[in-house]
Amino acid sequence: MDIERERGITIKAQAVRLSYPLDGLEYQLNLIDTPGHVDFNYEVSRTLAACEGAILLVDASQGVEAQTIGNLHLANENGLIIVPVINKIDISHAEPERVRDEVVEILGVEPEQVLFCSAKTGEGVKEMLAQVVSRVPPPRQHEDDILRALVFDSTYDPYRGVVTFVRVVSGKLQQGNEISMMGEGTRAQVDALGYLTPDMEPAESLGPGEVGFVATGIKDISKLPVGDTLTSFPVGATSPLPGYRRPKPVVFSGLYPVNNNDYETLREALAKLRLNDSAFTHEPETSRALGFGFRCGFLGMLHMDIVRERLEREYDLDLIITAPNVVYKVHDKSGKTSMVNNPSEMPPANEVVKVEEPYVSLLLITPGEMVGPVMELCQNRRATYLDMKYLSSNRVEISYLMPLAEMVAGFYDQLKSRSRGYASLDYELAGFREGPLVKLDILIQGEVVDAFSTVVAKDTAHARGKELAGRLKSNIGRQLFEVVIQAAVGGRIVTRETIPARRKDVTAKCYGGDITRKRKLREKQKAGKKRMKMVGKVELPQEAFIAMITREDGGS
Repeated sequence: MDIERERGITIKAQAVRLSYPLDGLEYQLNLIDTPGHVDFNYEVSRTLAACEGAILLVDASQGVEAQTIGNLHLANENGLIIVPVINKIDISHAEPERVRDEVVEILGVEPEQVLFCSAKTGEGVKEMLAQVVSRVPPPRQHEDDILRALVFDSTYDPYRGVVTFVRVVSGKLQQGNEISMMGEGTRAQVDALGYLTPDMEPAESLGPGEVGFVATGIKDISKLPVGDTLTSFPVGATSPLPGYRRPKPVVFSGLYPVNNNDYETLREALAKLRLNDSAFTHEPETSRALGFGFRCGFLGMLHMDIVRERLEREYDLDLIITAPNVVYKVHDKSGKTSMVNNPSEMPPANEVVKVEEPYVSLLLITPGEMVGPVMELCQNRRATYLDMKYLSSNRVEISYLMPLAEMVAGFYDQLKSRSRGYASLDYELAGFREGPLVKLDILIQGEVVDAFSTVVAKDTAHARGKELAGRLKSNIGRQLFEVVIQAAVGGRIVTRETIPARRKDVTAKCYGGDITRKRKLREKQKAGKKRMKMVGKVELPQEAFIAMITREDGGS
């Protein structure tokens, strides 16, 4: 993908079959490359459910990162054999010995079990594959021959329809077989199947342990969901395969087309994109300010940014994205508890008993000299300190409990800024906790703009409102009339900014004469501006919405 090349990250898992000769035998390796960023660990979780072992790659210059530990825990939960490998040993500033000590510390293995390699020069790659063959066991044989295959990815082909990528666990998948999806109940016939080299190579069948693709001709992308179990029909398995954990979106934002005529195009684009990115959700919503759009759920800020960019590039759409929010648990006076992921749906303040917000267990790894600025940043974000330990003489692991809303509001960018790019983070949800939260509304010309509504801590409402109003003031152009921007909490105005009117010198044509003539022209202009203020509409540029997404902390 172009985005992967530009950003230098992996977004999509990729599968490939490799024939590897060793000691006179031909081994078949089914490899799946996964992303490492925490926002894409749903790709990792569904891949690990389809594997017997994992190669844990660690950068020889960066060392162990928080994502490394997070993905290691996922692999251990799935009972996989871990092959630790230190990569990029060819670069000038590599420190393989130091990094090996860190890997030995977190894995508890012997130093000689940690391998060194360079994917660029090929050094150590043969030794690594030999260790994979010797350490990782072959696919486990099931007690019966009933077809069971885990769907771990899928894509859309305009001619073949939905093409699913599967790992066969038991039985044999053959062309022409009648199959059924156990979760969705979809029935179909196998039109084509094969394996990936990485090109799609046709084959007659796929056996236990093999990874490949299956095309059924089905065009409805919702009929073949990722994570489902594929089995034979009418006689098939009675229970689905274990191990796959469905992702839960934690960050919510609105996506709206700049041109309302692109609404149907956006709907189709979201449906197709969700086929090979099942971690985000979308449902229609309407905004008074932006018209028709979709409320989308994402796994994190990077995930949200990637989805937006893919929609704009691959489907030629111009989009407006609203400020991200998390889901809140709201208890009202009638005893009802509701889950709210859009601040505009929050009940009035006088009807709310308490609001609970999601927390995350945050794991940070940073160089020793950066500990002070990183801890200061976390304390500014309402985080609770849990633990600290040294992985090596200059690598520190810090644990915090932090509100998810604080983390999604620009925390990652600020972390990189304060640590000069060296810190890394990983997180997992840690349940809901009650907090002193209030809804902050932004009013323009006395009307609430629902796209700008947000939920904030009560003691930071004034500062946050002032910051947002100031940002809007600098991003909304001057109109022919005065524009008033206000921030309100529960109907009480907490701050105000004013954009002065664009002025026209109506007295420029007067070169003299009585002052009453100039006064008359100014009064006429004043009356016109007053009338325009009553009926005029404020134009909100896309930059105003983008500015509301980011957050700037003082002193950073």
